[in-house]
Amino acid sequence: MAQKRSTVAHLHNIPLFAECSIPELRLIVGNSTERELRAGTTLMEQGQTGREAYVVLKGTATIKRNGKKIATAHAGSVIGELSLLDRGPRTATVVADTDITLLVVSEKALRAAIDNIPAISHKLLKGLALRVRELDRAHYG
Repeated sequence: MAQKRSTVAHLHNIPLFAECSIPELRLIVGNSTERELRAGTTLMEQGQTGREAYVVLKGTATIKRNGKKIATAHAGSVIGELSLLDRGPRTATVVADTDITLLVVSEKALRAAIDNIPAISHKLLKGLALRVRELDRAHYG
């Protein structure tokens, strides 16, 4: 129970989930699973279809697009959310730099949470919009 509380608190500090209430986050966490992977493990490959997103709880991973490093994911990073939402191909390859602990949010888990509390979808959309604005600002100024 303490670990789930910690994971809920962790999610609450991530911009994508920041608008969600504690009960909504509990529902998302309750429908998700934790996964621990060793350093060097590939989490996802660019171009593959994805049906889950990962929240980094501990550790780091390198994000590469077309073989070039574009970012480092660390605790609090969300990876793969676009494919979770649109079932499209992964836009990057992600490899664990260190041993890593992830919260795996599957499409099924997200849909179950939204079916139970439809307002979650609006809050997640707001979180995604904020992220798009940040990327736009970083790219275009």
